[in-house]
Amino acid sequence: MQERNYDPQNIEKKWQRRWEDEKSFKVDEGGEGEKYYLVEMLPYPSGRIHMGHVRNYTIGDVAARYRIMKGVKVLHPMGWDAFGMPAENAAIQRGVHPEDWTYQNIDYMRGQLRRLGFSYDWDREIATCHPEYYKWEQLIFTKMYERGWVYKKTSPVNWCPKCQTVLANEQASRGVCWRCDSSVEMRSMSQWYFKITDYADELLRDIDEKLTGWPERVRIMQKEWIGKSEGANVDFAIDGSSEKVCVFTTRPDTLFGATFMCVSCEHPIVDEAMKDPARRNEISAFIERSSKIDHQARLEDKYVKDGVFIGKSCINPMTGMKMPIYAANFVLMDYGSGAVMCVPAHDQRDFEFAKKYDLPIKVVIEPENSKLDATTMTAAFVDDGILRDSGEFTGMNSRKAISAISDHLATIGAGGKSITYRLKDWCLSRQRYWGAPIPIIYCDKCGAVAVPEVDLPVKLPRDVSLTGAGGSPLAKDESFVNASCPNCSGPAKRETDTMDTFVESSWYVLRYASPRYDAAPLDREKVEYWLPIDQYIGGIEHAVGHLIYFRYFTKILRDLGYISLDEPCKDLMTQGMVYKDGAKMSKSKGNVVDPDDMIAKYGADTMRIFSLFAAPPEKDLEWNDQGVDGSFRFLARIWRFVAEHIDSASDPDSSAEEKRWMHKTIKKVTEDIERFHFNTAISAIMEYLNFIIAQGVAKTSKEAVRMLALLISPFAPHMAEEIWEWIGNSEMIVRQSWPSYDPSLIKSDTVTVVVQINGKLRDRIEAPSDIEDEALKKMAVESEKVALALAGVNPKKIIVIPKKLVNIVI
Repeated sequence: MQERNYDPQNIEKKWQRRWEDEKSFKVDEGGEGEKYYLVEMLPYPSGRIHMGHVRNYTIGDVAARYRIMKGVKVLHPMGWDAFGMPAENAAIQRGVHPEDWTYQNIDYMRGQLRRLGFSYDWDREIATCHPEYYKWEQLIFTKMYERGWVYKKTSPVNWCPKCQTVLANEQASRGVCWRCDSSVEMRSMSQWYFKITDYADELLRDIDEKLTGWPERVRIMQKEWIGKSEGANVDFAIDGSSEKVCVFTTRPDTLFGATFMCVSCEHPIVDEAMKDPARRNEISAFIERSSKIDHQARLEDKYVKDGVFIGKSCINPMTGMKMPIYAANFVLMDYGSGAVMCVPAHDQRDFEFAKKYDLPIKVVIEPENSKLDATTMTAAFVDDGILRDSGEFTGMNSRKAISAISDHLATIGAGGKSITYRLKDWCLSRQRYWGAPIPIIYCDKCGAVAVPEVDLPVKLPRDVSLTGAGGSPLAKDESFVNASCPNCSGPAKRETDTMDTFVESSWYVLRYASPRYDAAPLDREKVEYWLPIDQYIGGIEHAVGHLIYFRYFTKILRDLGYISLDEPCKDLMTQGMVYKDGAKMSKSKGNVVDPDDMIAKYGADTMRIFSLFAAPPEKDLEWNDQGVDGSFRFLARIWRFVAEHIDSASDPDSSAEEKRWMHKTIKKVTEDIERFHFNTAISAIMEYLNFIIAQGVAKTSKEAVRMLALLISPFAPHMAEEIWEWIGNSEMIVRQSWPSYDPSLIKSDTVTVVVQINGKLRDRIEAPSDIEDEALKKMAVESEKVALALAGVNPKKIIVIPKKLVNIVI
């Protein structure tokens, strides 16, 4: 007799061991048949997986197991985004080495993933902190450096005071550090940059041409982040100087109305102005005030617009007017050229600034058949209109004037049509230890020299003092810093910054194709066999960070000749967050549910079922203890019914109704898995279970139980394997073919037809589903209840709605 009580602990360990021993999910390239590359965004080894991981990886695992059973060769790998500040902070706080902390966490989290039964090819596992991984990353950097695709410059950067390191714009997009949520400051520092802006047009163009399988929300976010703007560059000569300031504007049609200029505090002209003793103190005080504006307030435009006259003027190239130049707190050096022409009559911010500092307001665009008076305006006029007081362009429609004035600027040598982008070059320098060293050596004689390939990897020294103080810990390690110049062999110094960890996660999906390849970063043949990714799964929070970077890096590797791929991913799914009590699960909110505790209590299959059934994958999931209990009870019902069936000597042939239910359920589950509608697929299995329980063990065929095991297997694989073995199969269920359905069997043999007399219900009859109208009329009239009601009266008319209703008119 089979055990009637569902106890997942023993069966789950049993099948996890067998999958591992038999390398059930190991996959190789080549051969006949379809291939499918499915990957979830790799986790950071923080110590424990969380419920978001469980949900994300279960979504991917269902898709992988389903396609394996469809006979597809599936690559489903896992790795670790293993560099980063948390490991270094842990080292400082706990007195452990970041490497030890990281690998301990990897070991623990790997065990957690195994306990959830995920179908990973563990032979392809990578950890980005391993020298044999970042060696190739360093080589890619040096090849980019040789081609001028990476450079170093001093500029304002996002600085996290808590993490003591620089952040890329994408990592401070809310004005706070993406890691610790501290408010970000602006600092001027010398940093290394990838020239991602060289690829802005291609990144933008491919969104529409090659990312058709991505969510529209992500596509829009990427377009907005790249932020292509068309307009004109305008050169303003500095009064009394041979220098000029170049400004980008999307509204060259308003140029005749420009009456002053505003520049960033970091603009070179401000440094020049501070040489004047009469201006120095006032400008310095303003810069000090501006530096204290909260970065989030700046992003949300929630601060008072302020400025200071720097004692210099520029010349409007169209009007010859001298325009005073102000340093202003709303102008950012990393946006455009760090200078803006101000047109107060036609820009609300400029209007308010002009009113505040009593600056001229000149109307040059007004509504058709209407006049505007600058002295009585209470707000800027920002709509399209007709140009006035604009020289030869007066009377022209403002839309047409944009192009005409841009062309004129080019003719007079004062600018011309131009395009700019919100996307900025990727700052990759980080002043921390636990990251890939930037492979550059500085020589007084030769300058900055890339480390030769033969000397790679530049390994992180293990014996480094980690204090959390500002600056890179590597800078304090003389044995690391001191080096010989690769060119002249003279004394030199190593770069002590490490790379942004987003560099590692920008190409790992390519390395999975050949993770042990030791002749180059990638084995081109294997990459081009597996890539592009057929299905990528991860959070929406990566839409304008990782998901732009890994697209960019794919194009870099293409242009370096390693691959021919343009885009790394065909289809993207962004799963929802996991919430509890209305808030996203987090340690700080105290609402975290530990997956280990849940697995110990309910088993992995229950966690998988709940995470899939509680909400569609793309929607947020609200944690619900009752829902977990319900998922466990559902699996327990399957277990008890199968145990009873195995104990029964009966094995009848499948009835027509049982066959209909089986094939209807196969169709529904198959279609829903294909669409990633896992919640409705599970619901269909629940309905099927209800049917076979209702018809009873004695009437349920072995084939019906077999089908139940096959259909539940992607969702609850441990239980499915055990049931499959119970019913006499030696080969694992994951090696079975996914069932197909027969459309002819889905149709019901009979239909229920309502019979009315003069519109009043008299009977319900069962009729063959393919019955003809005349036969249905005869059957209705001859019904016992209808015949009694007619009492021999002949019908005047019989109306038939096929398969639904017969109305007899007397």
